[in-house]
Amino acid sequence: MKKFLRILVLNLLFILASDTLGAKTENFKLTKITGGLKSPWSLSFINQNEILITEKSGNIIYFNLETQELKNIRHNLKIKSYGQGGLLDILYHNKKSVFVSYSEHRGNYESSTSIAKGRFNKSKINFKNIFRAEPPISGGYHFGSRLAIKDNYLFASVGERREGKIAQDPTKHPGSIIRIHLNGSIPEDNPKFKGKNNWLSEIYQIGIRNPQGLTLSPFDQKIYMSNHGAKGGDWFGEVKFGENYGWPILGWGGKNYSGTEIGPKWKPGFTKAIQYWVPSIATSAITIYKGEEFKEWNGHALITSLKDRSLRKLIFNDVNEVKEDIIFKDKIGRIRDIQIQPNTSKLFFLSDEGSLWKMESERHK
Repeated sequence: MKKFLRILVLNLLFILASDTLGAKTENFKLTKITGGLKSPWSLSFINQNEILITEKSGNIIYFNLETQELKNIRHNLKIKSYGQGGLLDILYHNKKSVFVSYSEHRGNYESSTSIAKGRFNKSKINFKNIFRAEPPISGGYHFGSRLAIKDNYLFASVGERREGKIAQDPTKHPGSIIRIHLNGSIPEDNPKFKGKNNWLSEIYQIGIRNPQGLTLSPFDQKIYMSNHGAKGGDWFGEVKFGENYGWPILGWGGKNYSGTEIGPKWKPGFTKAIQYWVPSIATSAITIYKGEEFKEWNGHALITSLKDRSLRKLIFNDVNEVKEDIIFKDKIGRIRDIQIQPNTSKLFFLSDEGSLWKMESERHK
């Protein structure tokens, strides 16, 4: 009887571990579309078959999935490619506009997370800055730099450039989420004009370390983000008006690289994340899935990882009982970006190793 109970308990523990750590939730196929890219950072679909890709060194690449045409698009950006900086996010919008975020060379050794807008052209795009994070800072860390559009608003994540306490200073941009209009003008209902008098006019939320995931949910129309902690303390959460995620007062469960404590995971008065990861998985890009290819995932968050090279799925409709699955791990390298292909709703990934990948369901084969 004791042996039977022991086997039963072990089986139950195995089932629970599978549920929380990522039982296989879907049969899928991964296909390498192209390689040879150099430190790619972001991709954006023009339409079902045409893609824009950024490389950190400063290249904007046009790629056609049907014809396999691959070409560089010239531009006029002054990029400082150093450390984690360079040409970062790209977002094609409304059949004509291209938005990019990048580390802009601001003279001497200084740079800023900047955003520029241009009119799409396959030969050359002339960009004009619509935002610059102030002050410019030397060093090549924590630019953040994802973009998301909701209605006539552009949201962008601005990393704290490894300056720590600057994320608690709303008179400076680093360590914040900013919100501006698509032409760069300031919304009159931003926090500064609604009681946060000492905040810079572009700032929407503060207390953030290095947020490299940002997306609009097509279900609840909320903006969600992912953020790198230090030694542990990565998280996924909601962008919220006028609030504070607490860095570096809060450590979100992580520690300094030296091993010393940072602060509590959370405490009242600060925004609480939806999901935390300790140890760190190095969260990169995110999307909220909507489509027929993996229709069981509709409304779920897909999180990509650099450190453990995984794709994770979060069911977070009940934030008090978030469920997480590891869809795959160690298949395509460090995953830098994820996007949903228009019309087909298949998933496309960029790996740090220089490849573009497609993921589709085996159900249709």
